[in-house]
Amino acid sequence: MIEISNLTVRFAATLRPVVKNLSLAVGKGAAFGLVGESGCGKSTVLRAMSGLNPQYEGRIRLDGETLDRRRDRPFFRRVQMVFQDPYGSLHPRKTIRSQIKEPLRNQGLASNSIDVDAVLRSVGLDPSLSYRFPHQLSGGQRQRVAIARALVLDPAVLLLDEPTSALDVSVQAEILNLLDDLRKDRGLTYLLVSHDLAVVSHMCSRVAIMEAGEIVEQVEIERLRQGAVEHPYSQRLLQASRLYGKQVHAMT
Repeated sequence: MIEISNLTVRFAATLRPVVKNLSLAVGKGAAFGLVGESGCGKSTVLRAMSGLNPQYEGRIRLDGETLDRRRDRPFFRRVQMVFQDPYGSLHPRKTIRSQIKEPLRNQGLASNSIDVDAVLRSVGLDPSLSYRFPHQLSGGQRQRVAIARALVLDPAVLLLDEPTSALDVSVQAEILNLLDDLRKDRGLTYLLVSHDLAVVSHMCSRVAIMEAGEIVEQVEIERLRQGAVEHPYSQRLLQASRLYGKQVHAMT
């Protein structure tokens, strides 16, 4: 479903690339993870894929079709993105119902062509919340709204940029389980960015590990769980993740 070949991204012609010659492929209906420390270029890959950053070198293909640098309107019916901050991605002065209908307006579709109540129920929200504003919802509820809005156009691909990192730990598992169920039920393809190996291990079947804008290793998730990684950076990242997990467990 997604094929990225030799992707290179610079924010200025004279600067070093933020992403360098990156290649990956994601099968239809699969969940693929990009992991690495902050600043390694993970979110930049998503921005190039989504069309938010059209200034890139290389080739991006969607379901066998090479994408133009400037994405057309039909592209956004097939690909939607869920951002890290559920409050920042929602308009503070628009009701939830209005924001869920917004993708329809952007595509020139009738706003009554969907059942907003049914969309909210599909992400575990009570339809009565549709007349509230974002500040009246919890963080987990806001992220469910963001997911609902992304699903309105019935896309084939969701790009997930740290979708749980801004949420309380108690809510993170609920959102991850919701995303996993939606992928299986709808046959969605996920490209998930995270710095949290536990999140990627829960969601994905394969993962690419990034360092300084490059993929240093790609592994099946079972190998990651077993610690069977080969690159020195992958080993350090896995060790740091395990050490952090022990510290959290000790504090609780």
